[in-house]
Amino acid sequence: MKDKVKVIISNQQNVQKIPRGIRMLIRRCCIAVLVNEQFEGSAEISVSIVDDEQIHTLNKEYRNVDRSTDVLSFPLGVDGVYDINNDTGAQMLGDIVISIEHAQKQAELYGHSFDREIAFLTVHSMLHLLGYDHEAGGLELVRMREKEEAVLTQLGLTRSGSYYTVEE
Repeated sequence: MKDKVKVIISNQQNVQKIPRGIRMLIRRCCIAVLVNEQFEGSAEISVSIVDDEQIHTLNKEYRNVDRSTDVLSFPLGVDGVYDINNDTGAQMLGDIVISIEHAQKQAELYGHSFDREIAFLTVHSMLHLLGYDHEAGGLELVRMREKEEAVLTQLGLTRSGSYYTVEE
């Protein structure tokens, strides 16, 4: 990819220390999705790392869902047309908000590494910023999962377990 990709990462929580290498992993995930999707031009993405309380507030305010969640996506584009940063000429794809607390719990629940969970949430959210949606389920959900796994496999973060837990 010859075009410039700027990933702005801000830690907005103090509940948990961000492990070494996580910022680089998030950048690698963003770039890998853009490469896989054959995205043209320079891009800018904002990623905020928050706690459960902060993401709960955002989820309630923007989605009218009164609970915390793992990740939120705020796309700035519509049908592949994005706002342009006048200073850089980059297309502003949008904002990703990741709950570090949720990510830690889900990594344990699904039996994989924290890195794998952060990567999954970043890739998932990047696909939303590019216009993918899985809310209706069906083929769109399957397509999105296939794209997520393709990127994660390229990054060496293959799925080691199931996303489903069996309750006893």
